[in-house]
Amino acid sequence: MACGCQPLAACGLGLHCELTGFKTMNDVMAQLLAHDRVRAARHHIERTDEVTLARQAALSAVPAPTGAEAQRAARVAELFREVGLRDVTLDDVGNVVGWAGGEAADAGAQHAAPLPAPVVLAAHLDTVFGPEVNVAVERRGPRLEGPGISDNARGLAALLAVAEAIVATRLPTARPILFAATVGEEGSGDLRGVKHLLNGKRETGNGKPAAFIALDGAGLERVVHRALGSRRYRVTFRGPGGHSWAAFGVANPANAVGRATALIADLPAPGVPPAPPAPRTTCAVVRLGGGTGLNSIPQEAWVDLDVRSEDPRALAQMDVTVRAALERALDDENRRRAPATPPLGLDVRLVGDRPSGTTPRAHPLVQAAIAANRVLGRDAELAAASTDANVPIALGIPAIALGAGGKAGDAHLATEWYENADGALGIVRALLVTVAMAEVK
Repeated sequence: MACGCQPLAACGLGLHCELTGFKTMNDVMAQLLAHDRVRAARHHIERTDEVTLARQAALSAVPAPTGAEAQRAARVAELFREVGLRDVTLDDVGNVVGWAGGEAADAGAQHAAPLPAPVVLAAHLDTVFGPEVNVAVERRGPRLEGPGISDNARGLAALLAVAEAIVATRLPTARPILFAATVGEEGSGDLRGVKHLLNGKRETGNGKPAAFIALDGAGLERVVHRALGSRRYRVTFRGPGGHSWAAFGVANPANAVGRATALIADLPAPGVPPAPPAPRTTCAVVRLGGGTGLNSIPQEAWVDLDVRSEDPRALAQMDVTVRAALERALDDENRRRAPATPPLGLDVRLVGDRPSGTTPRAHPLVQAAIAANRVLGRDAELAAASTDANVPIALGIPAIALGAGGKAGDAHLATEWYENADGALGIVRALLVTVAMAEVK
């Protein structure tokens, strides 16, 4: 089977040689679609589409607030075992992992030689919704409606569908595939699940994975290969406080929050029109609070900041700029305080750190996703987002995030919905990219 370069996985379809042309990758995808076991796996995904949809609804109805994913994780572990993954476990932070593929699946082979670096296919367990939110799912015509039905019940259902298709059809791959359902992807979770998964404790096998693919939400066009990094801060100003009349004139933490908010609102945002072209970099005030009553100057007031960029250097520069604005707000308020009264103090606490970076467009993983879209008759849209793929990208591991088919709307709202238009096709795309990187034999 000629591939236009060195033989791929001993004349199979793997990617251990350097692929640089879209034409070559398109050929690999066409060959994958002609492979008997890949065709059987695709047919399995299409034939079990309603089963996948039912799993999606059932998983969405299991509460999984960030930091409290245990109930959903337990159910996913059961399903991992039901679809035939081996060595299914929950790790120390609550990620669910299971294995398929790899030519050294038996114990004797494992002792004979170390397994090649695995391919990781992941989807996050958690939702943005707290325990007080009713996550029941309702069907209204073609739509499933419920908090988290797309983000990320769809990703989890697709993860299971790909795993089941590979196991059921005994699709042979040179590289083992690690299926992972991760905790802590949303908001305050700060990607803690994937950070633990890739922290060198060898949950992913011998060394770094060969590739990492995150399934996140719905859709078929986007290929997220640029990691949108962020640093999130709780900024607190503290002072003596006092009665709003009797102590008026002391340095006021609420005033300092207002000054800081105004200064941050006026900061230039590189890459955001009308600014000149540059890596898009932003700082948003997202929450603020403080005080104890209508007639009291607060002893403490706080503001939460979300600083974001696709570029690590731009993110670091914006971080410096924001800190300077906070110091200026502090100085401005302290200069205005009454004589002989104590100054305000400032505390800046990092509460979230999501790394940024890029898997280059020319990398075989990105090319595989583009070629998979093309061979399935869809255009690919290269994009940036904050997903589980941020962490491997920052670690130098080739990584992307893909939607899992279908259409969705009202993400992160209680009115979130999902429609299964081309739902199976999105899962087939995930299958093709995964087995291309795992080197089908």
